[in-house]
Amino acid sequence: MNVGRTRRRSIAAVIAGSVSALLLGALAPANADPAGEDTADQRQDHAMGSQIKRVEGDRSTPSSKRSALQPRGLNSDGTEAYATVEGIDVSSWQGNVDWSYWWNQGKRFAYVKATESTGYTNPYFAQQYNGSYNVGMIRGAYHFALPDRSSGAEQANYFVDNGGGWSADGKTLPGALDMEYNPYGPTCYGKSKSQMAAWVRDFHDTYHSRTGRYPVIYTSTSWWDQCVGSAQSFSQTSPLWVARYDSSVGPLPYDWPYHTFWQYTSTPIDQNVFNGSYDRLQVLATG
Repeated sequence: MNVGRTRRRSIAAVIAGSVSALLLGALAPANADPAGEDTADQRQDHAMGSQIKRVEGDRSTPSSKRSALQPRGLNSDGTEAYATVEGIDVSSWQGNVDWSYWWNQGKRFAYVKATESTGYTNPYFAQQYNGSYNVGMIRGAYHFALPDRSSGAEQANYFVDNGGGWSADGKTLPGALDMEYNPYGPTCYGKSKSQMAAWVRDFHDTYHSRTGRYPVIYTSTSWWDQCVGSAQSFSQTSPLWVARYDSSVGPLPYDWPYHTFWQYTSTPIDQNVFNGSYDRLQVLATG
């Protein structure tokens, strides 16, 4: 009799577990992977700003998004800004992007993730990079840095070898170096400010030697202040792409008098604004 009760309880537990699993599966929110599940590659893929959002949050609102599109201060050549240009950035999390849709939303430039450290390449890179170009956008590629994994030079070479190069076609922006909070451990990857500045310099110089252009540097002021600070200035060579999901750009990292790009929200997709008119964006592309 006891054996029978135990067996019936075991069967009931299995059935209940199966029902719970089905219910959880039905109620769980769909993730960002276009195939319906995150792949091993995607678990190694950190989108631009993902760690800034995790640490600093996203305080953007419909009002702050409208405000971000207004000209602010100085544009990319130091003259007063009278216009802005809208853009987006994407990674494998967006899958195959409907570029016509975003063009019709007024986006005129795009940055596409190419690489991370020296072990990841975006499987959707060709569709995203070429698709944005084909619809008429000015496009560029970006690299998510993991400075504790390998040298700046190694990561710059990996980036250039896997889509992060530059061409003087008037439609290709210089590659961007994504410097943000460590997804795996200490905020500054175990490096002092001088060590981090040296790592960025190594990437910066190698990218320039390979392409003839200096990289755009993407970061948040908070991360840069903590991990690089005033150890070294990059303002004379690298355009600044600052991330802050709020109603204003706020204070800028050390020695940059103005920003070139501003990532102002992560919803419903990473959205950016170029701080200048379209012809100035073309100048940045042509070098």
